Amino acid sequence: MAAHIRRRLRKGATTTAVAAAAVGALAASQAPAATLADGSAGSGDPKAAGEDTASGETDGAATGNSPYYTDLPPLVTPDKPGSSSNLPAAGSAEAGIPASVLAAYKQAERTVATTDPSCRLPWQLLAAIGKVESGQARGGRVDANGTASPRILGPALNGQGFALIKDTDGGAYDGDAVHDRAVGPMQFIPSTWASWGQDANGDGRKDPNNIYDAALAAGRYLCANDRDLALAADLDQAVLSYNRSTEYLRTVRSWYSYYQRGTHEIPDGTGTLPSIPSTPSPSPSPGTGSGPSAAPSPKPSPDKPGGKPSPGPSKPGGGGSTSPTPKPPTPKPTPPSATFGSLENAGTGPLRATAGQEFDERVSVLARNAVGAPLAKVPVTFTVTGGTGTLFAGGKKTVTVRTGADGTATAPKLQAGEKAGEFTVTAVAGTVRPRTLTYAATVTARQADAIARTDEKALVAAPGEKFADAVTVKATYKDAAAAGVAVTATMVKDRLGVIDNDKGPYFKDADGKPVRTLTTLTTDADGQLRLPEIFADDNEGTYLLRLTTEGGASVVVELTVKAPEETTPEEPAPDATETPAATKP
Repeated sequence: MAAHIRRRLRKGATTTAVAAAAVGALAASQAPAATLADGSAGSGDPKAAGEDTASGETDGAATGNSPYYTDLPPLVTPDKPGSSSNLPAAGSAEAGIPASVLAAYKQAERTVATTDPSCRLPWQLLAAIGKVESGQARGGRVDANGTASPRILGPALNGQGFALIKDTDGGAYDGDAVHDRAVGPMQFIPSTWASWGQDANGDGRKDPNNIYDAALAAGRYLCANDRDLALAADLDQAVLSYNRSTEYLRTVRSWYSYYQRGTHEIPDGTGTLPSIPSTPSPSPSPGTGSGPSAAPSPKPSPDKPGGKPSPGPSKPGGGGSTSPTPKPPTPKPTPPSATFGSLENAGTGPLRATAGQEFDERVSVLARNAVGAPLAKVPVTFTVTGGTGTLFAGGKKTVTVRTGADGTATAPKLQAGEKAGEFTVTAVAGTVRPRTLTYAATVTARQADAIARTDEKALVAAPGEKFADAVTVKATYKDAAAAGVAVTATMVKDRLGVIDNDKGPYFKDADGKPVRTLTTLTTDADGQLRLPEIFADDNEGTYLLRLTTEGGASVVVELTVKAPEETTPEEPAPDATETPAATKP
């Protein structure tokens, strides 16, 4: 029984009773119940078993549905749920992950979290796939840069028990100029690597045999099509896109659950090697290397209930030919060059403008694809929210702009409203899981950098009387009339306005009561302001009125209260018509 627990049973090679025992072992090891895409319990995908794959169809799988290792985790998990992943190098060897391999998985998780945070890629999923595909790069046999040595190659996909995939890379990655082979720790076929390959270690090369490059490529591939890997259905779809086999999903799910319960780092090159491949695989040609372990010669698997039967006569040990069962097509992952990855600020500066004025700065965003390159033709919707009355040019609150060839989209200019305050501009792109950026913006009150009286006439009033002449000022901004500028008028004791005055001239409020500060004054369209009437109390003297604008400009006006001077009547001048007295001789 222990032997059955330690490995996945080969497809079609066991009875229903033995298959049931294996499923029971899975439950005992606390492996999760995998959500199977086709609903068949215990039956593998026929393509993974070599059935009907000679046509070359691989359903877009990253590995070309090549063989994988079927060893299951030990029954005893490395630690209790919720334990730290930084456990000491002790315990079951199966729980240990070689240092460079573990570092590559965690680096890939961090990188994807910055470009596609809504995917929520867990490094433990990469570890599970890496375990099943190559036994963690053959137990961590990698050099100082993380490159597998010797390189890891799967069997030739020549249609002999596997899919038929003719050479797509001229042997550049797999050393085979006739057929393709799965390459590297994450077992990408060359055509998939051409679309999804990454340079994660910064050496200028996209190398499928480098664990850092391969782990990041796998992470981005799993996140394709806007998947959220925190959702069971999306995670299952992602795993099945890697190898379209329910047995493969079941095995990966088991290791994923196992690693989630805890693992530890072990030295490179000391990991355990898996032993059981999922399907028989032919011996590779001399000089091309081999897969993670030796494999027997190809042997067709029989048709199974729920699987896709092979056409033609029955296979040895099989149940004969049956009518094909229709299977809905599985969408292929969108290449990373066309997959929406992230939405970023494209250098938008502070958004500030004076009421009624146009903003100098425009909101601009940058869309990137799954590998971080600019992504064109992405619709971005910009929306203004707030109570300042600010709108985009043309009087719109919402506009949609598509990104250009450089991945940027720039909203139309903003026209500030008349009310000072803060508002936001929100940019949204994407449909399945939209990415959102929010920009804070401010409308400031209209300002003036200068204010002055429009005349120099002295302002004088008698005690208890009102000033006969009104005070008129003009505010300007950059030498132009400043319309709509708020002005505060205050009676003060000093020219700096530090101390308010509670005596002397005053204004009247709506109830006719004396007030010495007015805050509701605004310049007209010409920037001018005529103050309300000013009254004098019974205290004589020279008083100061300070006018201050929004923006800090000010002017001080002198107000004089004094009694009128008394004048003495002059004697009337002689009448010029009178005849002068006669002059004595």
